[in-house]
Amino acid sequence: PYYVDINQNLFLEAYLHSSDPNLVLFLDTCVASPNPHNFTTVTYDIIRNGCVRDSTYTTYYSPYRHVVRFRFSAFQFVRNHPSVYLQCELVVCRANDYSSRCYQGCISRSKRQASF
Repeated sequence: PYYVDINQNLFLEAYLHSSDPNLVLFLDTCVASPNPHNFTTVTYDIIRNGCVRDSTYTTYYSPYRHVVRFRFSAFQFVRNHPSVYLQCELVVCRANDYSSRCYQGCISRSKRQASF
């Protein structure tokens, strides 16, 4: 466990260990949950589908394409959930493949219309 105070800035870095210099790392989704085994019932989106959902989220420049750096402020779900667990999904793409997910940025999913 990593103990922090509420509203304390948490700095994170994801690093792709690969000998291929032509790979790019992209942070697609980061979700928080009070349950380490369930990231669907009670959740809080920090970033989803490349779209920032938390106002305290900030991305940081990295001189390396295989490193992603970001931060957000620590929070608590409710008093009876003292722990917060984080699950992030990252995408690995070929550098300069501008049709890949890594270069699409935020993808907002439109809701489907129901016809009766």
